[in-house]
Amino acid sequence: MPKSKRNKVIALTKVEKKTREDKEVIVDEIHNYLDEHKYCFVFSVEGMRNTFFKDLRADWKGSRIFFGRTKIMAKALGKSEEDEYKAGLGALSEYMSGDVGLLLTDEEPQVVKDYFESFVREDYARAGQVSTVTFTIPAGVVHTTGGKIPAEDDVPVVHSMEPTLRSLGMPTQLKAGKVELFAPYEVCKTGQTLDSRQTRLLKHFGVTSSFFKVHTVAYYDSEKEEVKPFISA
Repeated sequence: MPKSKRNKVIALTKVEKKTREDKEVIVDEIHNYLDEHKYCFVFSVEGMRNTFFKDLRADWKGSRIFFGRTKIMAKALGKSEEDEYKAGLGALSEYMSGDVGLLLTDEEPQVVKDYFESFVREDYARAGQVSTVTFTIPAGVVHTTGGKIPAEDDVPVVHSMEPTLRSLGMPTQLKAGKVELFAPYEVCKTGQTLDSRQTRLLKHFGVTSSFFKVHTVAYYDSEKEEVKPFISA
């Protein structure tokens, strides 16, 4: 009779040991890249999406990006003159908070700044995010873009979508085989926290209101042994 897999005891000491080893590996890896590259940049991410972040990593194959373990990254840099890995590097740790990462590279600061400023990707909002747009669908026949373009240039939504739209809160009806609204329907407004119903409607009508952006925060110059912040525009 095979042994039961239920009530299996896991030794927590072994789990903790593995975690410490993982942290040490990351710290050593950061130190190696600090030795290899001239600059260490701190960047912050807005509207995180794994798909877009993978594209970003691909663009920096000759360099190295670390993201997701802020405390470990800060430990690798050092937080004071006593424990900083390189002279002056500890000052970079004060920028290590929030959704931030490290870029180790030999590219000049202006090149890095220009790249991140140009790397902006539109996406559909997710539930819990704050809306950056006000979107209202006009009364009458409902079209595929929800009124974003003139009706004569648009296409009415298929009649089979009526139950779905109604289930998402839109007061629709079928009339002569077309989906109609009695009155204008406000899906969302700027500054409102979106729920799943609203985000589904925004996606259905092709309204992108979320952006993946990367901001340069500060950088360390190993030759000058100093940290410089980026000035926000």
